[in-house]
Order: sequence, then C-alpha cells, then structure tokens
Amino acid sequence: MLIDYFDVISKGIPTSLLLTVGALLVAFTLAIFLTFLLSLNNKGITLAVNSYVTLFTGTPLLVQFFLIYAGPGQFHWMVESPLWTLFSNAWFCAILTLALNSAAYSTQLFYGAVRAIPKSQWEGCAAMGFTRVQTLRILIPYALKRALPSYSNEIILVFKGTSLASTITVMDIMGYAQQLYGTEYDALPIYCIAGAIYLVITGVATFFLRKVENKVLAFERLESL
Repeated sequence: MLIDYFDVISKGIPTSLLLTVGALLVAFTLAIFLTFLLSLNNKGITLAVNSYVTLFTGTPLLVQFFLIYAGPGQFHWMVESPLWTLFSNAWFCAILTLALNSAAYSTQLFYGAVRAIPKSQWEGCAAMGFTRVQTLRILIPYALKRALPSYSNEIILVFKGTSLASTITVMDIMGYAQQLYGTEYDALPIYCIAGAIYLVITGVATFFLRKVENKVLAFERLESL
C-alpha cells in the first residue's frame, strides 16, 4: 500500500520542480534589477523598492497565494481584460507568487552583499573614472558570489514553498497527497511519504548547491593564502 501511495504522490514531483525553476528564474532576474535600483541611492526609487520588499517579506506566503490567485477576479475590468487569461491560470499565479516573494528576500540578500563590498573597491572604480552605473556592473557580480551561501538557502525555501501551490488547485506533491487523503483517509503514511519526498529532494539539492558554493568561492580561499 505504501508503494501505491508513493506512486500517486510522486506524480507531483515534476510540477513542484517546474514551479521552483520557473519562480527562481523570474525572482533572480527581478532581484538583480531591484538591487541595481537600490544601489543607485535614489530616495524615491529606494522608497518604492523597500515598500515592495516590506510587503512581500512581512506577509505570509499563503496569504499572497490567495490574494494573487483570487484577488484579481474581484475586479470587473480585470476579468474583461486580456490579463485575465494569465491570472485565471493557477500555474501562472503560483509562479508569480513564488517569484515575487523570493525576489523580495533575494533583493535583501543581494543588496546586503553589495553594501558589504570593501570601500577600497568603490574608490578604485571611481579612480578609474567609472560612473556609478559602470561601477555597479562590475561589483554586483562580485557581490553575488559572496551572497551565494545565503541564496542557496533561498532556493531550498522556494522549493518548499511550492507545497502551498496546492491551495490554489495546482497538483504538485502536496496536491496529490491531499487528493489521496481525500479518498483513503490515511493521514500518517500519506503525509509522511510527502514529507520524505521533500526531504530527499532538498537534501540532494543542498548537496549540489554546496558543491557549487565551494567552486564559486574558491577564489576567497586563494586570496587568504
């Protein structure tokens, strides 16, 4: 029976992984853009970006799922607009929610790494006549390398966050687990299997992410020699 349960629940693995990859691609791109904007030190832009970050880091992910999936349908103009094709799609709403949430946290990580760049490097770029924008193009990739260990944790959190996508009808790992529970009423083994699947995938992902970190951050060990 446990094998049968596993066969059903594991059908959601591709969906959970696709949601994770899609959300991370959007979130990473958005976070880089927002980090760049924050680094320009414009008061108006900084206020807008910080407001977005506060909104998505200060509210529960589950609430964000419900608002983005169910909220737009409350506006007649949205239902009548071409955008409704997207916002009526649970997959789109799931990826958008995860991406906006992850981008907010990632922006904090990346901007923190930018602010931690030694003053001498900023001064060196200024001495070479680089503009603020040119300096950021050089130093942001350097900062991202230092932010990689923290960002690895964010990747894992996004994957685990996909478990909430089932609340808006997306059939991921938890979606199949809940569907199975609705017919079998065998909570303990069903949800233990679902939890074990998440545990194994996060364990494998963590292992490979640590390998990437060691390779990317090898330059720091060389500098310390």
